[in-house]
Amino acid sequence: MTPATCSNNDTDLQALLAFKNAIDDDPMGVLNSWNETLHFCSWEGILCSKRHQNRVVSINLMSQGLVGSLSPHFGNLSFLRSIILQNNSFHGHIPEEIGRLRRLEWIEFSNNSFGGEIPRNLSNCKNLYYLNLIDNDLTGIIIPEIGSLVKLEALGLTRNNLSGTIPSFIGNLTSLVLLSLAVCGLHGQIPESLVQLQRLQWLSLDENQLTGGIPSGLYNISSINNFSLRANQLRGTIPSDIGLTLPKLRFFDVGDNHFTGVIPASLSNCSLLERINLSSNNFTGEIIKDFGKLSALVYLIASSNHLEGDISFISSMINCTRLESLSVFDNLLTGSLPDSIANLSSHLSFLSVAQNQLHGRIPASIADLTGLTRISFEYNDLEGPIPLSIGRLNKLQEIYLGANILTDELPSSLGNLTLLNHLYLMQNDFHGNIPRSLSNCSNLLTLDLSRNNLNGSIPPEIMSLSSISVAFSLAYNAFTGPIPLEVGSLKNLANLDLSHNRLSGSIPSSLSNCISLERLHLDNNALNGEIPDRLSALRGLQDLDLSQNNLSGLVPRFLSELPLVNLNLSFNRLQGEVPTVGVFRNESAVSLEGNSGLCGGSVDLKLPPCSPENSKKKHFPTVWKILIPLLGAGAICLILSACFIHRRRISQKIQFSAPLIGAKFLRLSYADLLKATGGFSDANLLGAGRFGSVYKGVLDDEQTPVAVKVLNLDMKGASKSFISECNALRSIRHRNLVKIQSICPSTDFQGNDFKALVYEFMANGSLEKWLHQTSDDESRNLSTIQRLNIAIDIASVLEYLHFGNDSTIVHGDLKPSNILLDEHMTAHLGDFGLARVVSSMFSTHESSSIAIKGTIGYIPPEYGMNNMVSASGDVYSYGIFLLEMFTNRRPTDDELSSHSSLHDFVSRALPSQVMEVLDPFILHEYNHNCMDSRIKNCMVSVLGIGVACSQELPGDRMSMPDVVNELHKIKNACMVQ
Repeated sequence: MTPATCSNNDTDLQALLAFKNAIDDDPMGVLNSWNETLHFCSWEGILCSKRHQNRVVSINLMSQGLVGSLSPHFGNLSFLRSIILQNNSFHGHIPEEIGRLRRLEWIEFSNNSFGGEIPRNLSNCKNLYYLNLIDNDLTGIIIPEIGSLVKLEALGLTRNNLSGTIPSFIGNLTSLVLLSLAVCGLHGQIPESLVQLQRLQWLSLDENQLTGGIPSGLYNISSINNFSLRANQLRGTIPSDIGLTLPKLRFFDVGDNHFTGVIPASLSNCSLLERINLSSNNFTGEIIKDFGKLSALVYLIASSNHLEGDISFISSMINCTRLESLSVFDNLLTGSLPDSIANLSSHLSFLSVAQNQLHGRIPASIADLTGLTRISFEYNDLEGPIPLSIGRLNKLQEIYLGANILTDELPSSLGNLTLLNHLYLMQNDFHGNIPRSLSNCSNLLTLDLSRNNLNGSIPPEIMSLSSISVAFSLAYNAFTGPIPLEVGSLKNLANLDLSHNRLSGSIPSSLSNCISLERLHLDNNALNGEIPDRLSALRGLQDLDLSQNNLSGLVPRFLSELPLVNLNLSFNRLQGEVPTVGVFRNESAVSLEGNSGLCGGSVDLKLPPCSPENSKKKHFPTVWKILIPLLGAGAICLILSACFIHRRRISQKIQFSAPLIGAKFLRLSYADLLKATGGFSDANLLGAGRFGSVYKGVLDDEQTPVAVKVLNLDMKGASKSFISECNALRSIRHRNLVKIQSICPSTDFQGNDFKALVYEFMANGSLEKWLHQTSDDESRNLSTIQRLNIAIDIASVLEYLHFGNDSTIVHGDLKPSNILLDEHMTAHLGDFGLARVVSSMFSTHESSSIAIKGTIGYIPPEYGMNNMVSASGDVYSYGIFLLEMFTNRRPTDDELSSHSSLHDFVSRALPSQVMEVLDPFILHEYNHNCMDSRIKNCMVSVLGIGVACSQELPGDRMSMPDVVNELHKIKNACMVQ
């Protein structure tokens, strides 16, 4: 072999050596042969043409792990026809010198890190027919110089950081067979000129911000086999004859757009179809049963639409022998799962029919689908037990059966599913013990059995599953006994929720081993003892709820050193001085009420000051242990007595002094309130309602501001409203309730009955005045995040009223004027004058005159048709309130006259016209039309919850726990800056 130094072409040699010198890392040693002891035509990856005196015509260094930049000297390889650098780590600009390579036909630079703009000198490469720059970091627009490359057959720019629109000149590249412009940051409409690409086989425009319709001529390019426009903002309908005009179609993906109409039946004529994605659109009608004719079908995804019909269409797909994925979740499908489900493809790995209206049992024959790795049946009305045969599906990795009405005990055969990663069985009616066989599932990441009727002790074997790292929830069951010490095995767990059970004993110190915990909820149990100091090891803990237990001792100071954003220690027997640093500085993040022995802390916590003795002692003297419960009981008795004192007129003036009872409850007389409100002066009037007026008052003790609600006893029902409010408030405590300071059943100076309720004063007034300002109001505006926080605050307190007590409490008059905002803009629910304490979540019988009370626009429709009030009525009112808060339209506004309701007005606008119904202040906050897709999707989701809560039929409405969960998800996903 002639040494390279003797070559007749030193130009190519020097260009290649410069290429090598620009490489920073060559992990596979592919360039080791690139030295002058060997002719460059024999170097690895180099191909020369003997016809042109050994000039380099091809460089192929695909998938060699090379790191470096591309030397501009490669532009001296004037005979180069092909350069393939795919799957490496080249960075920097693509040199403009590439334009010197006039013979270049093939550029393959995909999956690198090239940056900067597409080199404009590419226009000189007139022979180029393959240009693949997919998956780089290129910026700028699609340069117009590409329009001169008339021989181009393949253009790939997917997954770059481009901007601008799809230029119309691409339609002039009539030789194009492949056009891939997905995930490029492009916007605007698809240019009509693309219909000129009559040789096109592959069209991919996924994940851009494209708008408008699809040019109809694209559906007539009969050569297309890949038609992929997923995740844009396109609209329109799919032509009914698509199956005839695109006979070679293999991949059809229009998911996550705004398409409407029915799914064309002619799609079943595309006998080559392998993948169909129609998800997240607004398609209506039925899923065509003729899909069963598509023997090549591998994926059918039609989720999140408005499709109707019977789920039995599944039976028609038994001829789809290659089917691997079938998803129709979040539609309007009815019926029960047929036994013939067992005849589906043995290759089927993913089956989702969640969020429909299915009923009946899960057929035992599902066990014949032995290829299943994921089943998703949640949010239906499926009933009966989980079939024992499920244990035969030994490839299952994910099971989603939550929010149904499944019953019986959990089958022990679940323990056979040793590959299981996620098991969601929450919100059903399972009872009995957790099968110990679940401990065989050593790959579990998530276990959620919350909101069932499971009982017995928590098996230590389950707590020993150290693989669980995402979430472990047994909340809202009836588990008893202590928390197993084995909980310390969950070292990688992020979320542990054992709340709302009957657990006893102390908090195990072994929890300190769970060093990855971010959320720990043990509230509403019967735990006792002190909070272990060893929990200080949980350095990532953000959310800690130990409320409603029997914990004693001091508030540990280490809590102030943790990154807590929520701390609830309320209603225990804690005592002593409260820290003043860390989370304790934020009154809205801490709840300590119901611990009568606490003192000190920040001023905002409004605790009594500590005496020197109290701040030093760990425990109160024995006498206080006796007196504190007695004083607390006395306060409760006072409220009860006051609520029934209306039964007789008080013949002489009753005067109370104003000392504190139980450290917080004030005893106030008519004279006290008269003085506090300046004689019930109009200047102090905060608002007036059906049964009375509310005044701002200032008490003598430390100038404490309060809100005094004076009942108008001449109004029929006012006394009953007073009793209702007392009954509702006497046993409930929540951070988002307006706190009652005192009640005053007395007589005025003329001997007339006088009744008043004294509340904590809310500095920022009612939500009503923030949403609907009059000309006399000072200018106010709520930010989007403030609205979302208010929505979560009120949803949380309704969840507590509906589920957090032995009895369900129905508020009965939820509306913005009954939502008050404190100095931190935290929302508090007030005015329980129409509240009802009921024994069932579902309903209570009342007289019809009571049942229809409330406020027009917020009253659920069923209250006018029967004599029952229910928690679902509160849900309806909440939905209307949520829509009102984000649209700034009252449910009684005249502009809604063309719609049957605010619900109808918003639901018709979702999702595509969300901008048209949002409060203009929200649009202004995000610079009007520049609101990004993240915020738009957030608004669609929030308003979607409002629509779901305000459905006409009670059974169709969301429950408040689901609302709380969804709002937190929306806040986390959409409000992160």
